[in-house]
Amino acid sequence: MKTQRQTKILEIIASMDIETQEQLLNELKKAGYRSTQATISRDIKELRIMKELTSLGTYRYTTVSKEKTGAFSARLNTIFRESVISYDYAQNLVVIKTIPGLAPAASSAIDAMNMSVVVGSLAGDDTVVVIMRDLQAAIGFCAEIRRLLN
Repeated sequence: MKTQRQTKILEIIASMDIETQEQLLNELKKAGYRSTQATISRDIKELRIMKELTSLGTYRYTTVSKEKTGAFSARLNTIFRESVISYDYAQNLVVIKTIPGLAPAASSAIDAMNMSVVVGSLAGDDTVVVIMRDLQAAIGFCAEIRRLLN
């Protein structure tokens, strides 16, 4: 059922401009699929669906090809490697210092990693704070940063 629903979601967003999860739920209902907003939200994340700006100034759901995603992630990883000055952890928080102005790019690279142990990240001008699930995740993440930087 999940695969069929997700296939239908991809068909719907390919054939019409869908701006909200509510609109998507309504279209799924018309197609005979019963679901909840939480399920649709998970589907959107799993399918890597994002919103793009249309020529009319509105937003719509769309998919990003794996080729574009891979190239984008590779570029972000390069920016990450070149911008990080230092990193350390305290409990479940990882603090990353970057070259001034590059913390948002480093934070985007972290988000693109799609690691389940990362709860979220916040970026300033030259500092990123990464909230991890627990201490072990923070230690493992710092090891991953070390691997990326070497």
